Amino acid sequence: MLNLLKTTRNVSSRFNIISPQARLLQSSEEIGGSGPHLLGWDLSPEDLIHIPEHWLIYEEPAASMHYLLGLLYIGIYLIGTIGNGLVIWIFSTASSLRTASNMFVVNLAFCDFIMMAKIPIFIYNSFSKGYALGNFWCQLFALIGSLSGIGAGMTNAFIAYDRYTTITKPFDGKITKVKALVLIMVVWIYTIPWGVLPLLQVWGRFVPEGFLTACSFDYLRDTFDNQVFVAAIFTCSYVIPMSMIVFYYSQIVCKVFSHEKALREQAKKMNVESLRSNQKENSQSAEVRIAKAAITICSLFVASWTPYAVIALIGAFGDKNLLTPGVTMIPACACKLVACIDPLVYAISHPRYRIELQKRLPWLAIKEAETGNGSDAQSMKSTSTESGNATPE
Repeated sequence: MLNLLKTTRNVSSRFNIISPQARLLQSSEEIGGSGPHLLGWDLSPEDLIHIPEHWLIYEEPAASMHYLLGLLYIGIYLIGTIGNGLVIWIFSTASSLRTASNMFVVNLAFCDFIMMAKIPIFIYNSFSKGYALGNFWCQLFALIGSLSGIGAGMTNAFIAYDRYTTITKPFDGKITKVKALVLIMVVWIYTIPWGVLPLLQVWGRFVPEGFLTACSFDYLRDTFDNQVFVAAIFTCSYVIPMSMIVFYYSQIVCKVFSHEKALREQAKKMNVESLRSNQKENSQSAEVRIAKAAITICSLFVASWTPYAVIALIGAFGDKNLLTPGVTMIPACACKLVACIDPLVYAISHPRYRIELQKRLPWLAIKEAETGNGSDAQSMKSTSTESGNATPE
């Protein structure tokens, strides 16, 4: 038996692979050892069968790495849960904020909120230094991540569409509440299959990744069906929403720039400084504000999804040796951080939201002055004011 074990180790070391059977033999021998262990060394056969063999060739990280990630995720969980919870509460209950455009903001906050709901699983695994909660919680973790991540991406795309129609067609392009509700239903009809299919292992599957404290869809299995699945989910969860966001925001920027140019030319013909009565009150031009908002939104989406997209493509079609456990923990952190930032970009920058927050939680000392602005419809009458609506109201 010992000779067989040594032979298995030599072959595994030479080809960078290790079989579950060899893992079991190695685990039973090394449990009492003082040297470094490989990932999954202390797992049962029932747990090992769910873990891609790719991860089992790496040494387990130092305990301090697990604890640091656990502490980081505690902070993300608290900030994200409170921030997105406030957005859902204020935007759902304040009559001045219950508009069609804000329905997308609430849906985005809901996606980010349920993403926070899975973090306690990661925190428990991190402080237990591995795959502690087992396959059921792994599947739940990955399911929530899939639904919340793809749902948030598509909601961002429809927010871009809503702004595009409102700004380019200010009089007849405003989305109604019924249309907004239908589009939100489309988001979830589009999203749910990408969670259910791998959960039931009809197409793809959910497996542990990285330090075995998080789970995602399997992008490492070398089968044709799995590679097609990775290509399909990459296209539907990254390429399509990214294309929509870039297209709509680029159109908005072009529209605002052309409108501002037309205003300046008309003012020049009339020999006046500006056609705006409040030109001097706005130190920043409309095109600069809209460009900044569009760049911020696109950058957030890129920061959130690009790491996962790159890693998935490398795992399915590239050199898997590039995917170390530490590297694959980066996308998870990126997505959670963006879920914390979303409330700042989409809601806290909104003056009417800050006013409502000040009324209900005066101890926050926000001190937002009443602007006297009318309804959302009034604030979107012309493209000279729509640029201030880069954050949906």
